Amino acid sequence: MGLTLQDVFCQHYPDYEHTHPLPLHVRKAAQAIMQCRTAALGGHIQACPEGHFSRIWYNSCRHRACPQCAFIQTERWLVAQQARLLSCDHYHVIFTLPHDLNVLWLSNVETMSQLLFQSARETLFELLGDAKYLGAKPGMIAALHTWSQTLILHPHLHCLVTGGGVNAQGEWVAVRHGHLLPARVVMALFRGKMVAGLRRALARDELVLPEGMRPQQLLNLLNRLGHAKKTQWSVRVMERYRHGTGVATYLARYMRGGPLKNSRLVAMDPEHVSFTYRGPGEQAGSRGQGKRSQGG
Repeated sequence: MGLTLQDVFCQHYPDYEHTHPLPLHVRKAAQAIMQCRTAALGGHIQACPEGHFSRIWYNSCRHRACPQCAFIQTERWLVAQQARLLSCDHYHVIFTLPHDLNVLWLSNVETMSQLLFQSARETLFELLGDAKYLGAKPGMIAALHTWSQTLILHPHLHCLVTGGGVNAQGEWVAVRHGHLLPARVVMALFRGKMVAGLRRALARDELVLPEGMRPQQLLNLLNRLGHAKKTQWSVRVMERYRHGTGVATYLARYMRGGPLKNSRLVAMDPEHVSFTYRGPGEQAGSRGQGKRSQGG
């Protein structure tokens, strides 16, 4: 068996924990990964009723960040989503927050996540509800990803959108000409909704400001982020898919098991952990190799 994330945590996490302030949910995840399928979590016996065979299994932690527990939970999620897919074309739309908001995200994960889901949903439903584009309400599955392939904080939302929808008369209307929406229009509306949502949250005292940031500094940041030419917002409307199964399978791989799977780990020494990654636009199988130090 090759190098695992559990190996990395068991060897380096105890020292790292003593020298770095970590939130409780991170400590719980680390403990779960280190204890998964070990005597620390107890075990159970699988035995033939006739007494011919028996074996002992250590219990799994079932934490969503644990690679060892990911397979079954991922498959269950995928089966559930595939049952919801309609027999029509689908589109993959990706909404990415500017990295200028990363520090605010870390202080307001739940609030920012809700705003991201809400802004993306309202953007797609509003535009596709307009007769200029579709004039109907589509179906949609959205999945949040928060890390890049190189383990950098990178909040973005993947949306699987039906290539059509139901209009006010209850009739199905298909997307015309094979194009869901113009990306620039989607980006502009999404940017406006996200910035407006953050302004409302700040006015209602629903945001925790990062250490050292004052309310006026956040307002200045939002003014800049809301300007069409001062900050780049990324929205990608991918090509049409004849069915949504492929995109759903892609999303399923990231729903469980954390940002780093065991298969991507290459080597570990006292100072570094090496792992493979796929850069933007690269195809599966075309990978670079990165390193992260214990303090990285």
